[in-house]
Amino acid sequence: MLVLLPPSETKAEGGSGPALDLAALSFPDLDPVREKLVSALVDLAADVPASLAALGLSERQSDEVRRNTELRQSPTVPALSRYTGVLYDALDVAGMKRAERGRAGGRLAVASALFGLVRPDDLVPSYRLSASSAVPGVGPLGALWRPALGPVLAGLDGLVVDLRSGPYAALAKIPDAVTVQVVSEQVGGRRQAVTHFNKAHKGKLARALATAPREPGNLAGIVRIATKAGLRLERTSDRGFELVV
Repeated sequence: MLVLLPPSETKAEGGSGPALDLAALSFPDLDPVREKLVSALVDLAADVPASLAALGLSERQSDEVRRNTELRQSPTVPALSRYTGVLYDALDVAGMKRAERGRAGGRLAVASALFGLVRPDDLVPSYRLSASSAVPGVGPLGALWRPALGPVLAGLDGLVVDLRSGPYAALAKIPDAVTVQVVSEQVGGRRQAVTHFNKAHKGKLARALATAPREPGNLAGIVRIATKAGLRLERTSDRGFELVV
């Protein structure tokens, strides 16, 4: 089973790992696109106003451009320690026991606008690029990533639980992936999509699936793990679920 997480706009600073080595990342078929994007971001970072416009940032976020300036030289950390925010707080990697962290390392992957797809222990620097960015000379990221990322995602073995947000899911589709929508149940049984706390609930589900002693082999197994973790996961279609909160 693979649980595919969205990245986060916010990222931890610093690190103690060596400088970025694209050849050391998982999924080497993605390296040509990675190299193109890294080069384009570093070049773009030389022009701060253009970077702010391309990345959808305000002048107060100019420090984010510095991250891209130093992409090739800055220290790295494992991907699961680099990404921060609500979903990753709920995932709580730091609170995992050693055995749980080992299982999570084999069951999780993070979608990335810059790297396409990375494993938890892949060493990545801090950077700023979102799926909705349009980098000059590169264009829409979906058009760039789809030819390379699509075949990689299609080749993933076993169950794939796709927890990516819309812009990242649009970079490339995953055939037969399990999808999850977070909903709240209103008076009378009517359900509506949860927006504000969506990521926190997906983080809880990801943690349950990633750390369970036994990896689920089918959809019923996913439900059992979620239920044991106190989560209400209900099947709504052939490969679709609602996480009711």
